[in-house]
Amino acid sequence: MLRMSEAVRAGIHRETLRHMVEQGQLEMISRGLYRLVEAPPSSNPDLVIVAARVPQGVICLISALAFHELTTQIPHEVYLAITRNSEPRRLEYPPISTFRFSDQSFSAGIETTHSGSVRLRVYAREKTLADCFKFRNKIGLDTCLEAIRTYRQQRGFDADALLRYAAVCRVTRVMRPYIEAVL
Repeated sequence: MLRMSEAVRAGIHRETLRHMVEQGQLEMISRGLYRLVEAPPSSNPDLVIVAARVPQGVICLISALAFHELTTQIPHEVYLAITRNSEPRRLEYPPISTFRFSDQSFSAGIETTHSGSVRLRVYAREKTLADCFKFRNKIGLDTCLEAIRTYRQQRGFDADALLRYAAVCRVTRVMRPYIEAVL
């Protein structure tokens, strides 16, 4: 992945990028975002595009559940967390759905991975579950229940971390009965 701004800083002229696209050496993925044609495809191309275009955002809710393999749902859009005071970036592709988080809730539980040269920020599994219960009216309680059951079956079940993130998201009283039920 290569951003137009990175190419210009590296001394590559915009016309050179355009010429490489015309010759079939580069593929324009999104406005200002390019990928080598010979490069292996990304496992999460939509998440990579959003992470490259909105580096201050964090992948959350159903997109994070899918990333952590905690749901059978396929997200139709990328769910992105932003701080309460920031302005969401408008993208033509892929479709995104933004959610505003308080500063404390936004900064808790961020894990960083890399997909090629793009830094991908995704909430941890436990933080994602707490966020899902917080936004259960928007994503559906059935999605939350499926995710917590799947989380229980995976390795690394951590009830203390679930309750800690539930407190950060202020959903402890909502989540506690479900956590106790899966124990």
